[in-house]
Amino acid sequence: MLFAIHAIDRTGALPTRLANYDAHKAFLGDTSRFGVKIVMSGPLVADDGATMIGSLFLIEAPGRAEVEAFNRADPFAAAGIWEKVTITGFLRRQG
Repeated sequence: MLFAIHAIDRTGALPTRLANYDAHKAFLGDTSRFGVKIVMSGPLVADDGATMIGSLFLIEAPGRAEVEAFNRADPFAAAGIWEKVTITGFLRRQG
């Protein structure tokens, strides 16, 4: 099953985001311990097209519990960067 994680940064979180960026990228390098696979991911940006304001992940996982565990363990979550996180499951369309 596929899941979308849509995470919006809290106001003023950009300096903390940048300070934790390397740890976040390293964390994303091996998701096998959570039983999930990142299909795609990247930062959400403001209307200026450059300022990072959140994160978006498309995750393949057996269930929601694995996705939630993966998200909780992210260094960005531990640093309190995200103000609001929404996890939504959806079915892959065939054809």
